[in-house]
Amino acid sequence: MRVAVTNGGVARDMTITAERTAETLVSQDHIDAYDRDGAVLIKGAIDRGWLDRVAAAIERDIENPGPFCHSYDAANGQGRFHGNLRLWETDPDCRDYCFHSPMPALAARFFGASKINLFYDQLFVKEPGTVNPTPWHNDQPYWPVWGWQVMSFWLALDPVTAESGRVEFVRGSHKWDRWFQPKAFGDRVDQMQYEQNPDYEPMPDIEANRGDYDIIAWDMEPGDLIAFHALTLHGSGGNRRQDVRRRGYTVRYTGDDAVYDPRPGIATGLDDDALSPGDPLDGKLFPVVWRA
Repeated sequence: MRVAVTNGGVARDMTITAERTAETLVSQDHIDAYDRDGAVLIKGAIDRGWLDRVAAAIERDIENPGPFCHSYDAANGQGRFHGNLRLWETDPDCRDYCFHSPMPALAARFFGASKINLFYDQLFVKEPGTVNPTPWHNDQPYWPVWGWQVMSFWLALDPVTAESGRVEFVRGSHKWDRWFQPKAFGDRVDQMQYEQNPDYEPMPDIEANRGDYDIIAWDMEPGDLIAFHALTLHGSGGNRRQDVRRRGYTVRYTGDDAVYDPRPGIATGLDDDALSPGDPLDGKLFPVVWRA
């Protein structure tokens, strides 16, 4: 039997249930699509109970943002983007979702790993009329982690379509072995600029040359998940709807081969002074949440 690293019988029972749910939700076809394409849709993965708890946590964070908030007003002056990360450290509902929802067991199923670490969680809210796009990028160049078993689960809290800013992916780009130079998103005056890494390359203009790429995307309903690899190129349009929010909540997990790699160009807020380069991602900041 596989269980999360946690205390208490209730949490243990929740984890056993989550693992059984993972076996039902993720078929071999899902795993094959993830391996081949770098992203796959999982329909109806998160039930209403978890959705309500995450939605409440989102509203609390908007009202009283945590220390890693990165919000900005829309370019047209109508909407607003609200983003934050590491919510699990301060919000009990986010913590429970990251630790005890089906997510850790889902990651283990995709990886075939003997342990799963929580890397971090992140919030992306595009209010109605927030026309700012999320530029094309791949995630791992932003992060102090090296390894192949690094993935994200993007949860829809609202119906998501092309008009409201669904996430798009370049099929198979996780296998290109190309790391693109991070750039700041949004229109904040104080936004962080990233150190140039000589091992990275400039991001190609995918939006201007969409016909040259195999781009995949899915409309989503609340409770749907997209699982995607940390090197898969992705981006999203703005929320052009005036009547629909686009709340996305993403949790990132790592598997057996992930190690700490604080190289030039990574984002602040994910560095851990307790770890040395090459160390496994175990510890207070990147806790083990599941073991075989």
